[in-house]
Amino acid sequence: MDETAELAAFRAEVRDFALTRCPPEIRAVVAANGKLGRKQWAPWQRILHAHGWGAPSWPKEHGGTGWDQRRRHIFDEVLAECDCPPQYHHGLRHLGPVLIAFGTEEQKARFLPGILSGEDWWCQGYSEPGAGSDLASLKTRAVREGEEYVVTGQKLWTSHAHEADWMYTLVRTNAEVKRQEGITLLLIPLDAPGIRVREVRTIDGWHHVNEVFLDAVRVPVANRIGEENKGWTYGKFLLDRERLGGANVAPAFRFLDRCRALVARELAAPGQALKREQLEYRLLLAEAELRGARELGRAAVEAVMAGEPLGLMPSELKLSTADTVQRIGAIALDAVGERVASRFRPVDASGPNAEVEDIEWVQNFMYLRAKTIFGGSNEVQKNVVAKQLFGM
Repeated sequence: MDETAELAAFRAEVRDFALTRCPPEIRAVVAANGKLGRKQWAPWQRILHAHGWGAPSWPKEHGGTGWDQRRRHIFDEVLAECDCPPQYHHGLRHLGPVLIAFGTEEQKARFLPGILSGEDWWCQGYSEPGAGSDLASLKTRAVREGEEYVVTGQKLWTSHAHEADWMYTLVRTNAEVKRQEGITLLLIPLDAPGIRVREVRTIDGWHHVNEVFLDAVRVPVANRIGEENKGWTYGKFLLDRERLGGANVAPAFRFLDRCRALVARELAAPGQALKREQLEYRLLLAEAELRGARELGRAAVEAVMAGEPLGLMPSELKLSTADTVQRIGAIALDAVGERVASRFRPVDASGPNAEVEDIEWVQNFMYLRAKTIFGGSNEVQKNVVAKQLFGM
């Protein structure tokens, strides 16, 4: 993607803003491969919003920038290159576009300003026990009583529910029709009576995900997006808005750079030359894969700009980058593991291991086990590819 002088100037403007306006303490968390949460995301969103860059993917009439896909890609790429956090996606890139497309004027007025400013924090109530990749089999039910729905069920793997104010939630409102045709999208406040959030402990020792239990939770009909039983349509629209998320591989390149520096530092002794060279070779292979993914991502951006179908590119990007980033994490663990891994105690992440230098490399290795699962598992992506190639 050859950049015009105008786009190059825009890239320079974003870089200057990122380096001068993103707080150093927030950039330090990103640079250290640390855990990002509302503590880092919310103030950064306020800064971006005050500058008019709060919603790169929204139209201007709703408080967005109105940027085309090229500028959005440059913006995301430069933020990653400068160790700024990616914007928190659940409100801005998931729910926001759905509200703009299908919400009532009252819903837009109520919810869009809080998403833009970072005042309201959202999570996604989709997956359930037995309904992850096969989301259409969800069982959380909502029964209408007058101007309210009574919602009962359980959501699982709900990222950041412990930090969120609201959950956009798919529920079953009709069990007598085809599975996809009986689903409704509701907006549920997480402080409503009958809601309980319980941490799900993961092997990395960080608190990402949760179970959310809903026991006869009353939700106003006014909190329903669009029509009853049409939630599957809105859910698919939501996912389609983010099909180009994998086009930005700049975060993966930053992870590669840090891993390369770690290998050089950790294995600097003459007696470690052979191991260092082996890991450097593996890093070169990972870099080659990322360079290929970057070119594919740029081709995808140009396809969108030209109004052409993306075809297999989103699935190919997800498959490629997920596997590559996992391999980079494994290289880092091979470099630092002998010194650090034995002191990692994920069941007590706030205990003695919290002070161990470089413990984030072990945590990242553990966390990245999920990279080939969330956002569409590798198996699902391969099925998508096979269906498009062979009509299966």
